[in-house]
Amino acid sequence: MTREEKSTVIKDLTTKLADSSNVYLADISGLNATLTSDLRRACYKADVKLMVVKNTLLAKAMESSDKEFGELTGILKGSTSIMLSETGNAPAKVIKTFRKKNDKPVLKGAYVAESVYVGDDYLDALVDIKSKDEVIGEIIGLLQSPAKNVISALKSSGGKLAGILKTLSEKEE
Repeated sequence: MTREEKSTVIKDLTTKLADSSNVYLADISGLNATLTSDLRRACYKADVKLMVVKNTLLAKAMESSDKEFGELTGILKGSTSIMLSETGNAPAKVIKTFRKKNDKPVLKGAYVAESVYVGDDYLDALVDIKSKDEVIGEIIGLLQSPAKNVISALKSSGGKLAGILKTLSEKEE
Protein backbone atom coordinates (compact mmCIF):
# COMPACT_ATOMS: atom_id res chain seq x y z
CA MET A 1 0.00 0.00 0.00
CA THR A 2 1.45 3.34 -1.03
CA ARG A 3 1.64 6.37 1.20
CA GLU A 4 -1.15 8.08 -0.75
CA GLU A 5 -3.40 5.03 -0.40
CA LYS A 6 -2.76 4.91 3.36
CA SER A 7 -3.52 8.62 3.63
CA THR A 8 -6.79 8.12 1.74
CA VAL A 9 -7.80 5.20 4.00
CA ILE A 10 -7.01 7.24 7.14
CA LYS A 11 -9.10 10.19 5.88
CA ASP A 12 -11.96 7.84 5.03
CA LEU A 13 -11.80 6.20 8.48
CA THR A 14 -11.63 9.60 10.18
CA THR A 15 -14.77 10.69 8.33
CA LYS A 16 -16.59 7.49 9.28
CA LEU A 17 -15.59 7.91 12.94
CA ALA A 18 -16.80 11.52 12.89
CA ASP A 19 -20.12 10.56 11.30
CA SER A 20 -20.86 7.77 13.77
CA SER A 21 -21.74 8.43 17.40
CA ASN A 22 -21.11 4.80 18.41
CA VAL A 23 -17.96 2.86 17.60
CA TYR A 24 -17.34 -0.73 18.65
CA LEU A 25 -14.06 -2.59 18.25
CA ALA A 26 -14.30 -6.36 18.05
CA ASP A 27 -12.16 -9.38 17.30
CA ILE A 28 -13.73 -11.62 14.65
CA SER A 29 -10.60 -13.55 13.79
CA GLY A 30 -11.05 -17.28 13.46
CA LEU A 31 -14.53 -17.07 11.92
CA ASN A 32 -14.75 -19.07 8.70
CA ALA A 33 -16.25 -17.60 5.53
CA THR A 34 -19.76 -18.82 6.32
CA LEU A 35 -19.76 -17.41 9.86
CA THR A 36 -18.26 -14.13 8.67
CA SER A 37 -21.00 -13.87 6.06
CA ASP A 38 -23.63 -14.61 8.73
CA LEU A 39 -22.17 -11.90 10.97
CA ARG A 40 -22.15 -9.38 8.13
CA ARG A 41 -25.78 -10.25 7.38
CA ALA A 42 -26.75 -9.79 11.05
CA CYS A 43 -24.97 -6.43 11.10
CA TYR A 44 -26.74 -5.34 7.93
CA LYS A 45 -30.15 -6.23 9.38
CA ALA A 46 -29.35 -4.26 12.55
CA ASP A 47 -28.09 -1.25 10.54
CA VAL A 48 -24.53 -1.74 11.80
CA LYS A 49 -21.58 -1.18 9.48
CA LEU A 50 -18.86 -3.83 9.92
CA MET A 51 -15.34 -3.29 8.57
CA VAL A 52 -12.03 -5.03 9.07
CA VAL A 53 -9.30 -2.43 9.53
CA LYS A 54 -5.56 -2.24 10.01
CA ASN A 55 -4.74 -1.25 13.58
CA THR A 56 -2.12 1.32 12.63
CA LEU A 57 -4.44 3.10 10.20
CA LEU A 58 -7.32 3.06 12.66
CA ALA A 59 -5.08 4.44 15.41
CA LYS A 60 -4.05 7.34 13.16
CA ALA A 61 -7.69 7.98 12.23
CA MET A 62 -8.65 8.01 15.93
CA GLU A 63 -5.84 10.44 16.72
CA SER A 64 -6.90 12.82 13.94
CA SER A 65 -10.56 12.61 14.95
CA ASP A 66 -12.28 15.28 17.04
CA LYS A 67 -13.52 12.60 19.46
CA GLU A 68 -11.65 11.51 22.57
CA PHE A 69 -11.23 7.74 22.23
CA GLY A 70 -9.08 7.45 25.34
CA GLU A 71 -7.89 3.90 26.04
CA LEU A 72 -9.28 2.48 22.79
CA THR A 73 -6.12 3.25 20.86
CA GLY A 74 -4.18 1.11 23.35
CA ILE A 75 -6.24 -2.02 22.64
CA LEU A 76 -5.52 -2.05 18.92
CA LYS A 77 -3.56 -5.29 18.86
CA GLY A 78 -4.25 -8.45 16.91
CA SER A 79 -7.23 -8.61 14.59
CA THR A 80 -9.61 -5.67 14.86
CA SER A 81 -12.96 -5.07 13.22
CA ILE A 82 -14.88 -1.86 13.61
CA MET A 83 -18.66 -1.72 14.03
CA LEU A 84 -20.37 1.63 13.47
CA SER A 85 -23.96 2.41 14.37
CA GLU A 86 -26.30 5.29 15.14
CA THR A 87 -28.02 3.22 17.83
CA GLY A 88 -25.82 2.82 20.91
CA ASN A 89 -26.72 -0.76 21.76
CA ALA A 90 -27.21 -2.23 18.25
CA PRO A 91 -23.65 -3.59 17.83
CA ALA A 92 -23.70 -5.02 21.36
CA LYS A 93 -26.97 -6.80 20.62
CA VAL A 94 -25.55 -8.23 17.38
CA ILE A 95 -22.45 -9.49 19.20
CA LYS A 96 -24.46 -11.01 22.05
CA THR A 97 -26.94 -12.71 19.73
CA PHE A 98 -24.17 -14.04 17.48
CA ARG A 99 -22.24 -15.40 20.45
CA LYS A 100 -25.11 -17.65 21.46
CA LYS A 101 -23.82 -20.07 18.82
CA ASN A 102 -20.16 -18.97 18.47
CA ASP A 103 -17.32 -17.81 20.67
CA LYS A 104 -16.67 -14.77 18.48
CA PRO A 105 -16.88 -11.83 18.02
CA VAL A 106 -15.20 -10.69 21.19
CA LEU A 107 -15.76 -7.09 22.24
CA LYS A 108 -12.44 -5.29 22.56
CA GLY A 109 -13.88 -1.89 23.37
CA ALA A 110 -16.53 0.67 22.52
CA TYR A 111 -17.10 4.40 22.27
CA VAL A 112 -20.79 5.00 23.02
CA ALA A 113 -22.35 8.38 23.74
CA GLU A 114 -18.94 9.94 24.44
CA SER A 115 -18.06 7.20 26.96
CA VAL A 116 -15.31 4.64 26.53
CA TYR A 117 -15.72 0.98 27.50
CA VAL A 118 -12.74 -1.38 27.35
CA GLY A 119 -13.13 -5.14 27.46
CA ASP A 120 -15.66 -7.86 26.81
CA ASP A 121 -16.97 -7.56 30.38
CA TYR A 122 -19.00 -4.49 29.35
CA LEU A 123 -21.05 -6.34 26.71
CA ASP A 124 -24.14 -6.84 28.91
CA ALA A 125 -24.01 -3.22 30.11
CA LEU A 126 -23.82 -2.01 26.50
CA VAL A 127 -26.77 -4.20 25.49
CA ASP A 128 -28.83 -2.56 28.26
CA ILE A 129 -28.15 0.99 27.05
CA LYS A 130 -31.39 2.50 25.84
CA SER A 131 -31.61 4.37 22.58
CA LYS A 132 -32.87 7.95 22.49
CA ASP A 133 -36.21 6.78 21.07
CA GLU A 134 -36.63 4.19 23.85
CA VAL A 135 -35.94 6.81 26.54
CA ILE A 136 -38.38 9.28 24.96
CA GLY A 137 -41.02 6.54 24.80
CA GLU A 138 -40.59 5.75 28.49
CA ILE A 139 -40.79 9.43 29.45
CA ILE A 140 -43.98 9.89 27.43
CA GLY A 141 -45.46 6.79 29.08
CA LEU A 142 -44.60 8.12 32.53
CA LEU A 143 -46.07 11.53 31.74
CA GLN A 144 -49.27 10.05 30.34
CA SER A 145 -49.93 7.92 33.42
CA PRO A 146 -50.79 10.83 35.81
CA ALA A 147 -52.91 12.49 33.13
CA LYS A 148 -54.89 9.27 32.64
CA ASN A 149 -55.44 9.05 36.42
CA VAL A 150 -56.87 12.57 36.53
CA ILE A 151 -59.12 11.95 33.54
CA SER A 152 -60.43 8.68 34.96
CA ALA A 153 -61.01 10.40 38.33
CA LEU A 154 -63.01 13.13 36.65
CA LYS A 155 -65.14 10.59 34.80
CA SER A 156 -65.73 8.28 37.77
CA SER A 157 -66.65 10.93 40.33
CA GLY A 158 -69.25 12.73 38.27
CA GLY A 159 -67.17 15.89 38.16
CA LYS A 160 -67.71 17.05 41.75
CA LEU A 161 -64.64 18.44 43.49
CA ALA A 162 -65.08 16.29 46.61
CA GLY A 163 -65.39 13.16 44.46
CA ILE A 164 -62.31 14.06 42.43
CA LEU A 165 -60.21 14.61 45.56
CA LYS A 166 -61.46 11.37 47.08
CA THR A 167 -60.66 9.38 43.93
CA LEU A 168 -57.19 10.90 43.60
CA SER A 169 -56.36 10.25 47.28
CA GLU A 170 -57.45 6.63 46.86
CA LYS A 171 -55.19 6.27 43.81
CA GLU A 172 -52.19 7.58 45.78
CA GLU A 173 -52.69 4.97 48.50
